[in-house]
Amino acid sequence: MHKSGFVNIIGNPNVGKSTLMNALVGERLSIITSKAQTTRHRILGIVNGDDFQIVYSDTPGILKPNYKLHESMMKVVQGALKDADIILYVTDVTEGTEHRNEFVDKILRSGIKTILVINKIDTVKKEDLLAVIATYAQAHEFDAVILIVPVSAAHNFNIGGLFDRILELLPEGEPFYPKDALTDKSLRFFASEIIREKILLNYEKEIPYSVEISIEEYKEEPTIDRISAVIYVARDSQKGILIGHQGSRLKKVGSEARADLEQFLGKKVFLQLFVKVNEDWRNSDRQLKRFGYEE
Repeated sequence: MHKSGFVNIIGNPNVGKSTLMNALVGERLSIITSKAQTTRHRILGIVNGDDFQIVYSDTPGILKPNYKLHESMMKVVQGALKDADIILYVTDVTEGTEHRNEFVDKILRSGIKTILVINKIDTVKKEDLLAVIATYAQAHEFDAVILIVPVSAAHNFNIGGLFDRILELLPEGEPFYPKDALTDKSLRFFASEIIREKILLNYEKEIPYSVEISIEEYKEEPTIDRISAVIYVARDSQKGILIGHQGSRLKKVGSEARADLEQFLGKKVFLQLFVKVNEDWRNSDRQLKRFGYEE
């Protein structure tokens, strides 16, 4: 008997979905910052065993769209409902049941096996955690939830317990991907995401949300990968802020991104970064398609 299925991770921004995904997969596939809207694409992480294959899916946080970019991100979340065998609906110890909205209700009414994962339990006392669990258990709106599993994704606490529950619920089936596959994304994708992560970490206000990365060239050589990337911003003023005095801020981003890329790839990396203005790309169907977003 072989088990195989899609386990899709859904929830509001900043509840730790990407951290949970990385913990379950055992690899750093999704970028992680404390800012909302860090995840823009659906990222698959594949875990294989002799008699199972679990295809985890990290998705953008649920939000009310302000741009066509946000609309595309929400289409990704909605699409994750269509092929899910199991949904991990992720909340944290601070959200409470009042965070429900129309889309959350849609998840709970979908008929898909849903595990409520309460994350960040390391931040509260035991009695407070028990109170949070009891609140969800007693809320009729969450009756469709099969299990409530408390975890601390950042500290890898109870990740094994969650994995065991997922494996129990996984349907029988043949693997969807080759057994040596880890993800469906290319090296170009991960290079662009690592660069974007450093921008999210190094800049405040509107800059991180106005940025998109395009990998213009990626050459793999035996001992070094050579990468050329363009950072697109929405306005001229953002270009100057991003580059900084005499290029100092852009150099810092490049240095940090190169270090992470070398760790990720296990080899040397030569990284070139350029900054260009692409006005209002977040509301352009043509540009969003160019950057790999769903229509």
